[in-house]
Amino acid sequence: MDIPYKAITGLAAVSSFAFVTYFPRVLPYSQPSYLGTFAQIWGVEFSIGLFWYIILYPKFFSPLRHLPGPKGGTWWCGYFPEIIRKPSGEPMKEWANTIPNEGIIRYLSIFNTERLVIVSPKALSEVLTTKSYDFVKPSQFRVGLGRLLGIGILLAEGDEHRTQRKNLMPAFAFRHVKNLLADETSVAKKENVLEVGEWASRTTLDIIGIAGMGQDFGSIRDPDALLSRTYRKVFTPSLGAQLLGFMALILPSWFVHRLPFSRNDEIEKAAATIKDVCRQLIRDKKEKLDNGRLTDIDILSVALESGGFTEENLVNQMMTFLAAGHETTATAMTWAIYMLCLYPDVQSRLRKEIREHIPSIEDSTTITSQEIDHLQYLNAVCNEVLRYYPPVPVTLREAVRDTVITGIAIPKGTRVMITPLAVNRNNELWGPDTQKFDPDRWLQSDSNPHSANGGAPSNYAFMTFLHGPRSCIGSGFARSEFACLLASWIGRFEFALEDERLYDEKNLKIRGQATAKPADGLLVKTKIIEGW
Repeated sequence: MDIPYKAITGLAAVSSFAFVTYFPRVLPYSQPSYLGTFAQIWGVEFSIGLFWYIILYPKFFSPLRHLPGPKGGTWWCGYFPEIIRKPSGEPMKEWANTIPNEGIIRYLSIFNTERLVIVSPKALSEVLTTKSYDFVKPSQFRVGLGRLLGIGILLAEGDEHRTQRKNLMPAFAFRHVKNLLADETSVAKKENVLEVGEWASRTTLDIIGIAGMGQDFGSIRDPDALLSRTYRKVFTPSLGAQLLGFMALILPSWFVHRLPFSRNDEIEKAAATIKDVCRQLIRDKKEKLDNGRLTDIDILSVALESGGFTEENLVNQMMTFLAAGHETTATAMTWAIYMLCLYPDVQSRLRKEIREHIPSIEDSTTITSQEIDHLQYLNAVCNEVLRYYPPVPVTLREAVRDTVITGIAIPKGTRVMITPLAVNRNNELWGPDTQKFDPDRWLQSDSNPHSANGGAPSNYAFMTFLHGPRSCIGSGFARSEFACLLASWIGRFEFALEDERLYDEKNLKIRGQATAKPADGLLVKTKIIEGW
């Protein structure tokens, strides 16, 4: 809800001055003051504004009120209680599969603010591709994430985004990504029980450090390594983080970020630490470049050689790659191990393929990217994990101008939900077995002509990396990294849930901020499988 605080304040200031100066007799007190009159007028205007925004407009005047949507909800907060009670994206997934629609579902969120869930390929193609710059990330979203991720390519908009993407594309060219994979098959420490999320995060942080910046952060060797400790602190879901997130929905971001909460202090300190690390690495690379000694092929080196970025902009880009690049893949790894524990037959079949086609990790033989690419079942498992549990189940856009989606007029300021979880598990797109974890849907066969899309008739049925100009620029890198890491873990270890009752899929608690994962971590028993 975008309450026009500035307009209300300005009108209240002018009104209070006019009443006190020229019409004091109409005021209900003998000696009116400017401050007291201002406060009362502001309160009345704000109350009228709330009534309009919360009740009148969404229920009686919105041009979108006739779109299909869920029934019920609270009279003043729509479906917000249900949304915060369930895992991220879960209500939208249920609505997409139960509410007849033509590609757009409308619901009311906190204070009855309107949200549109985009579910059909045609509607998604318009929002993400043909009219992608009509829809931007809301300012609260950009400011909030930007504190840790920097205003890099993930959060840039308009011409700034076009320029950044153009300058960064060479760093993510196919040849560079493939050249970075040779030594990425890291294996977790040999423990009987491990928490998958922590180990995955430490491993992927080291991978993005080496592949992205040419720097080993030492997170696997040392759980208290600087960046590992920093990210673990700020990415761990907490009540304080949830409270600030809720407040940011209704209050200006600059105000929320200045509140004396320990969470704000944690984020400020973490951002300063990450920026310092990125800035020093950039300066070291720049010195090598100036002296003609820069021969690295990591992402930072290629971006630096392009000459298209200032130091501050490169800092922002590296903050984005570090945070988003390691957290999303770590989340995917967590879900992969979880699903392979639930489906031990899939885990055994995958291990058999890996061991038959890849040399042992203890062997000195170099593992090539082609060997990973040719493991059909490995890539099928990876794709199915990314479909079934997309690391980022929901993302938000806002119309920056009056526009149209599939012929429906969308007013400026309308919030649009892109929900990979809802699309990836949409019965209409994936068929009756969409809620089943089945890697075979990605394998080529005469009966599956759409295997490249997992059997779905459109590539817009798979939304984990989005599509169009705002799609994930590092999707190729992320897929390759995920496949390499999963191959190294499954080839070497056998995994089983420590407590099957605790991790039953129907009762699993899922929580998160930018990414969604098991709320209390994922504890698994590990057993080393010899002979590889």
